[in-house]
Amino acid sequence: MTDANTPPSRGRILVVDDQRNMRATTALLLRAEHYTVFEAGTGEEALAHLSGGSMDLLLTDLKMEPMDGLTLLRRALEVAPRLQVIMMTAFGSIESAVEAMRLGAYDYVTKPFKESELRYRVERALERARLLRDVDNLATDFNQRHGLSALVGRSAAMRDLTSRLMRVAQSDATVLIQGESGTGKELVARALHAHSRRKSRSFVPVNCAAISESLLESELFGHAKGAFTGAVKARRGLFEEADGGTLFIDEVTETSPTFQSKLLRALQEGEVRRVGESTALRVDVRTVAATNRDIEIEVREKRFRQDLYYRLNVVTLRVPPLRERLDDVPVLAEHFLERANARSPNPRRLSASAVTHLMGYDFPGNVRELENLVEQAAALAESDELMPEDFPLRQARLPPAHGTSSLSALDGQLGLGTGTAGGPTLAQVVEDAERRAIAQSLERHGVDLARVADELGVSSTTLWRKMKRLNLRPPTEASRE
Repeated sequence: MTDANTPPSRGRILVVDDQRNMRATTALLLRAEHYTVFEAGTGEEALAHLSGGSMDLLLTDLKMEPMDGLTLLRRALEVAPRLQVIMMTAFGSIESAVEAMRLGAYDYVTKPFKESELRYRVERALERARLLRDVDNLATDFNQRHGLSALVGRSAAMRDLTSRLMRVAQSDATVLIQGESGTGKELVARALHAHSRRKSRSFVPVNCAAISESLLESELFGHAKGAFTGAVKARRGLFEEADGGTLFIDEVTETSPTFQSKLLRALQEGEVRRVGESTALRVDVRTVAATNRDIEIEVREKRFRQDLYYRLNVVTLRVPPLRERLDDVPVLAEHFLERANARSPNPRRLSASAVTHLMGYDFPGNVRELENLVEQAAALAESDELMPEDFPLRQARLPPAHGTSSLSALDGQLGLGTGTAGGPTLAQVVEDAERRAIAQSLERHGVDLARVADELGVSSTTLWRKMKRLNLRPPTEASRE
């Protein structure tokens, strides 16, 4: 048992030396500094220690038999790539110590060494070990929150998006992300960064719609002291902040043509000029842009520069709206509920009827709206099990499973019913045409609904919903009854 008054260990160190007295003296010195120290007299014994538990630092002699320090270094880094290694060497073996550092050692110390020198080098090596652990932890957390695990969904549309994202992530190609508000465009941008070679550098987002036109140039490019009223000191822009990393320019179509020309120049030249300065600065930035508008229409209407569009549209990723991937609603709802439960003392669970209720809605607010609905239900529900009534939907645009079509529902709201001469309404005509087209395609393809959907030019989800509303089933399935 550890004494309550004993200071906590400052790190785990393995001392390796085939000279017992030297090894014991070094270990004693380090234990006095409150390090947890293990000893080994041979390279094989040291490797057994390393494979059996985590070490922060290996302090090993260079000249040993039968396994020398360089061989131990190579094998140790195979077992523990993040291990910090300090070589102990005689004064005449400096070249070997340099070779050790080339092979991955952090530092070396020459014998005989002063106690203060050893303490200093050990402290520096352990500080590096701590920094690397912090980087690993931050990278893991970033990837969990913004990597592919954040792109929740099992639909074909999401699988296609994920596959395309992974193919382009490793390149430095400029990416244009298109999708409606609330679909998760920034999550896609962060996933691109998290799986790129730039993942250890900064991901810098900027929302052009949230910044006034007068400040946007300064925000992205920076400014010199006195460049304008209020510029009391020089300031780096977001391009400089993202140097070596990824710059995410959201809502890029909200910018003016004047600003677009400056952005185009920065992207073409790979350099920026701070407002009020004449000297350009080189930047190495991967640019990812996003918009919720139809950017091709914006180009045709002369609201967005065509040359900038071609510069941004090297690779396009389209994030589908939630209504096109309703198969993802159950897994997304469970994902958001799990997050809500992690913050609440009263965990909730989704009922099957609540899931069915949510899948009958078209989510004009997309994934963001579903997330808000789940968080609201988790906070306000009276029961541990979330029921349909816990999810007040603004509108139910999708047709009910056993009711009239959306057009006939609209007829009812307007008091139209049947035609004035007792003939069919437009809604009934459309419904009959849909029924005939689907039924004929089902006759041709049977249970192969993918081919039916492809022939009719609709998604599998839309086909399934229409078949359920029209009470249609594949002939081979209906014949079993």
